[in-house]
This record gives sequence, C-alpha cells and structure tokens, in this order.
Amino acid sequence: MFLTKNKEYLQLLHEIKDRVRSAQIKAAISVNKELIGLYWDVGKMINEKQAKSQWGDSVVDMLAGDLKREFPDMKGFSRANLFGIRQWYLFYSTMDEKVQQLVRQLPWGHNMVIVNKIKDSSEAVFYLTEAIRNNWSRNVLIHQIESGLYQRKSKVLHNFEATLPAPQSDLARQTLKDPYIFDFLSLGEEAQEREIEKELTKHITKFLLELGAGFSFVGSQYALEVSEQEYYIDLLFYHLKLRCYVIIELKNGEFKPEYVGKLNFYLSAVDKILRHEDDNPSIGIILCKSKDRIIAEYALKDMSKPISVSEYKIVRSIPEKLKTSLPTIDELEKELSTPCKDKKSKSIKKKR
Repeated sequence: MFLTKNKEYLQLLHEIKDRVRSAQIKAAISVNKELIGLYWDVGKMINEKQAKSQWGDSVVDMLAGDLKREFPDMKGFSRANLFGIRQWYLFYSTMDEKVQQLVRQLPWGHNMVIVNKIKDSSEAVFYLTEAIRNNWSRNVLIHQIESGLYQRKSKVLHNFEATLPAPQSDLARQTLKDPYIFDFLSLGEEAQEREIEKELTKHITKFLLELGAGFSFVGSQYALEVSEQEYYIDLLFYHLKLRCYVIIELKNGEFKPEYVGKLNFYLSAVDKILRHEDDNPSIGIILCKSKDRIIAEYALKDMSKPISVSEYKIVRSIPEKLKTSLPTIDELEKELSTPCKDKKSKSIKKKR
C-alpha cells in the first residue's frame, strides 16, 4: 500500500512541477509583453510630445532623472534606454500591426540588437521572425546578423519550385543559405574535402547552428548498398520540420555539372532504401568552394530531384560568447534519437 501511494505521490509531484514550470514560462512571456507594451507607449508619448511642442532632446534627460527618482528599482528609465526606446518606436511605428505584434514577442535586449544593427525594415522583420521561430539567444541573434544571414538566404540557387509541392518548397527554401560560413574550423583555405568533413563532424553542434533549426545529424561517410556495390554519402541529415532526409556533398573546388548527377543518384537511393512512408522526398545540397551561377542553373534545370548549390567559406574561430548558446550534448542526443527508427540510419560509417 505504501509503495502504491509512494508512486502515486511521485507522479503527483511530477505533474505539479511540470505545471509550475509551465506557469513560470507563461509568466515570463506575459511580463515581457507587458514591458515591451510599456516601452511602446513611452516611446509614443515622448515622440508625439516632442513633435507637438517642438521639444529637444533635453526633455529625455529630464524624464530620465525624474523617472529614476520615482521608480528607483526599474532599470529601464536610464537616459540611454529612453533614447533607445524612442529610436525603437520610431523605427517600427510606420510598419503594420503584424510587425508591431512581433516585436512584443522578443525580449528588450533582442529588440535593441535589431534596431541598432539593422536599418532596412524588410531585413529587420526577417530577423524578428527568425529569432522568434528559432528561439535564438541574443548572442546567436548577433552572430546571425554579423554573418549576413539575411543576404545569404536571399541568393540561394535551387530547383525546389519545380521539384517539390508549394508548402514544402517554401519551407525547404527557407532552410538554405549561400554561402555557408564555417567559422569554427581550424583549417586553411585550401583544406581538402575529407579534412573539412572531419572538422564538421567533430564540431557537429556548431555545424547544426550554421545549418539552422531542424537539422538532425545521421552520419558521415554514410554507406548505401546499391546492386551489391557500396557508395558513401559525405554527410547525411534528417530535417525534423521538412520530415525528409538531407544529403550534403562537399567539394573543395569549383562546382562541376557532374556533381548534380551523382547527387541525384544518392537521392534516389536514399528515397528507396531509407525513406519511410510518411517521409517527404529527400533533398540534396552541394557545398562547393566556388560556382559559376549560369553553369549551376543549367545543371539543375531539368533535374527531377530537389537539389541546391551553395558555396562555403572558412573564416575565423567562433566567438567565445556564442559557445554557451550552442546545443548541449544532451540536447543533441535527444534530437538525434527522434527521426531515425532504422538502426542502420543512426550509425556513422567510415569510408573504406
């Protein structure tokens, strides 16, 4: 009887703890929305009064002093923050209501990063949306802005519209970049493909950050047997949102048209051997040191499999402040265990 009650008690305790954590998260979100709403109103009142009464910046200095005396426990009424609030309000006040709702979903520190670093409204909305969707920390947001994610997303070369249905095509396109920046590799500019692959798998959590949300690592030099012959895929992933396998082929030189034919073969093999009934068609990405865009377009033009071609760049080491924002080993292992039911598809096979 005691054991039964003890198990029931532990279950009750577990349920209450989950409920408390849920309430804490909701409370934090609610507090943030209230704070951002407060700052929005403050920014609006300051700007409207300055415009109407033709007051200069001295009114902000006066407000900072008086508000700090009235609310000594609040840190948001410093002179610098009040000027930031005014700048932030002016930046977003001309945009539509949907954008104004987005800014309320991000912490104030994230909002200040975007306003201070981005001047174009479309680019700002892009980072607002991506930060919310991927739950970026402020350091990751800074890293993505400084690495030019917006520009890298806008010029990807692919054939997804012709080879995938509209919803999946749009989502697949959003996952791509050009170029990919490997700023965590201790390699020179002339590194060989196997060296790059080895470093990518060695630093897989950081590689996943560059690939983007949803990628789960399956294997390096992944072996596929076709007609009693073995072929090896450079890097194999499974995308949790796209619900499909993603093949990455690394090339340390300039793009060549024959790379597309080889990747098309791998995609057919993966779809036949690994793909489950509820999986979407596999996607291929060719990462090369450089490419001629016209040649790549011709190579992709009549292909029936979804393939993209992107460049990669090897630059400096990843900033120290970003290391705490990367996935933990536990988080990575939990993600890795999700998509692949086939024991074979979880293993990492080495090239003979």
